[in-house]
Amino acid sequence: MQFPDIDPFIIGQIPAFHLFGLTIGPLGVRWYALAYVMGIILGWRYALKLVRGESLWEPNKPPANAAQIDDLILWLTLGIIGGGRLGYAIAYSPDMLKRPLDILKLWDGGMSFHGGLVGVVVAVIWFGRANKFDWSRILSIGDVIAACAPIGLFFGRIANFINGELWGRPTDLPWGVVFCNRTIEATYGRCPAGGYSRHPSQLYEAALEGIVLFFLLRWATHVAHKLPKPGWTMGLFLVGYGVIRMLLETVREPDAQMPEALRGMITMGMLLSIPMVLIGGWLVWRASRKGVVPA
Repeated sequence: MQFPDIDPFIIGQIPAFHLFGLTIGPLGVRWYALAYVMGIILGWRYALKLVRGESLWEPNKPPANAAQIDDLILWLTLGIIGGGRLGYAIAYSPDMLKRPLDILKLWDGGMSFHGGLVGVVVAVIWFGRANKFDWSRILSIGDVIAACAPIGLFFGRIANFINGELWGRPTDLPWGVVFCNRTIEATYGRCPAGGYSRHPSQLYEAALEGIVLFFLLRWATHVAHKLPKPGWTMGLFLVGYGVIRMLLETVREPDAQMPEALRGMITMGMLLSIPMVLIGGWLVWRASRKGVVPA
């Protein structure tokens, strides 16, 4: 199947210009930016539903009220963007660290999920300590954020597909996609994915990291009644995402940034997901062992 000729810009570009020695642009509203906005807004609304559902937290009370969740969203947005961009520079584009101002060039693209995750963790801890929350309450807020995260992952992976990036390995399956069109050729002067059919791994990730993981966490919060156990839902998210990501890395085009000694054995996505699974498993074990933490 030929990749459709989708313009990554919803609203046309403003030509590049110079400001204080920094080249800015070209600028425009991208589908990728809209995906971030939609993920944050819908995640925020779902988080409000979770903290307003007092029966989900019994015999405790929700860890935050609606006003505190509203305040937290700004912290999380900064954590997602700052952590995602810095994580991309460290893990996938180390040359960018030699030119720190390039990290600020969000219009050039490049975000790391694992970096964004670290940014979110830092933002939640910082927010919790600023509000004098104890660690059990901070973990419970982490549970709320984890339950919402697949919403953003879904929109982000759909945007990756629209951009024709992060494609999969070559395949002869009937749903394989040739990631080449006029927009990609005009942008890069060629089609980086080549002219052969590849796995649409972005759509696989949208389905598994977004839809399947969302309903798995929904089961934990609404059926298994795990929210009164601080850290349990967050641990399940880390394990679920890590396992899904490692499985899908087998059909996703390997990253070129791996050290030579590890290339062909493991991908960067797998390497970064292993600690997620270990930490997530520990959080589930810890929460199960402690049981319900009194309010």
